[in-house]
Amino acid sequence: MLLEWRKVLGNVLLPAEIKGLPDLQPRAEELLRELDVDGFAQSYPWQLSGGMRQRVAIARAFANDPEILLMDEPFSALDVQTRQLMENELLALWAEDRKSVLFITHDLEEAIALSDRVVVLSAGPATRPIGDFKVDLPRPRDVSEIRMTPGFLALHREIWAAMKEEVLKAYAAQKAA
Repeated sequence: MLLEWRKVLGNVLLPAEIKGLPDLQPRAEELLRELDVDGFAQSYPWQLSGGMRQRVAIARAFANDPEILLMDEPFSALDVQTRQLMENELLALWAEDRKSVLFITHDLEEAIALSDRVVVLSAGPATRPIGDFKVDLPRPRDVSEIRMTPGFLALHREIWAAMKEEVLKAYAAQKAA
């Protein structure tokens, strides 16, 4: 989530300011360039499209050079086309330094396309792991192309078989409430 009263560059630099880290402005500007939003560094978030806002949020996450990145449904509000572009942007940034990313999503295709490992959790509230799957698809990946490969489809079938019962249970509980 971006702060509406801070300009784009200020949003990217905020975590470094809070942590008292050294000046990360050169790194922040580089990330904005890589994510193609450098021309909006002095704009406010409300002046950006949803995809541009997401690019800024990703730049902010990577600017601090974290040990591990936690991304909780980061692309859920985006349309399908923008979402695939953002997934590819994330893969490109990840390829630069290969940081660990814990990516939470309800989208099975997204999980497989982006990951090296997919852990499936049971329906809540007392959630628990019900499956752990290695994603052994070649890199680099283009998310729209990898989704049409036999390896992707086979893994999708395997994971869906493991989680289908949980999805149906959760749906039934929701419907009954």
